[in-house]
Amino acid sequence: MRSRMTGIVIVTLLATGLAGCQTGSMGTKEGFGTVGGAVAGGLIGSRFGGGSGKLVAVGVGTLLGAFLGREVGASLDRADEQYARQAETRAYSAPIGERITWNNPQTGHYGTIVPVRDGYAQGGAYCREFQQTIVVGGRTEQAHGTACREPDGSWKIVG
Repeated sequence: MRSRMTGIVIVTLLATGLAGCQTGSMGTKEGFGTVGGAVAGGLIGSRFGGGSGKLVAVGVGTLLGAFLGREVGASLDRADEQYARQAETRAYSAPIGERITWNNPQTGHYGTIVPVRDGYAQGGAYCREFQQTIVVGGRTEQAHGTACREPDGSWKIVG
C-alpha cells in the first residue's frame, strides 16, 4: 500500500507541475485533459517495473497520458465537461456495476462512468472506485479513479 501511495504522490506532483506549465493559449479543457491524462498515465506506469525502472515507467506513463489527455481535452467543450460532471455525481450513489452514461448531442461526444467497487479508507472514509470511458471524435480513452466521501458529504478524488 505504501508503494502505491508513493506512486500516487509522485503522479500528483508531476501532474500539478504539468498543469503549472500550461500556457495562455491552452484552454481549460486542454488543461483538464492534460492533468487527468497525466494522473491516469502515471498510475498505469506505477504498476510496471521495480526500483528506478518503476520511476521511469511512472514518468513515461505520466508524459504519454498528459499528451493523450491534452488531445482529448482539446476536443471537449464546457458542455461536455458539464455532462460528464453530472454523470460523475450520479455515479457516487449508483449501485456498484451500474453504468452511468452521458452524451452531448451537439458534439456527439459521450462517456460512461461505472462504480466498480467500494469500501472504507484507513481513516474510515467511504470510498468508491470508478472506471470512466470518454469517446471524443471516435477515440476512446479510459481511466480508473477513486473518490472518497468527505465529512461534509462532498466527494474528493483521491486516486
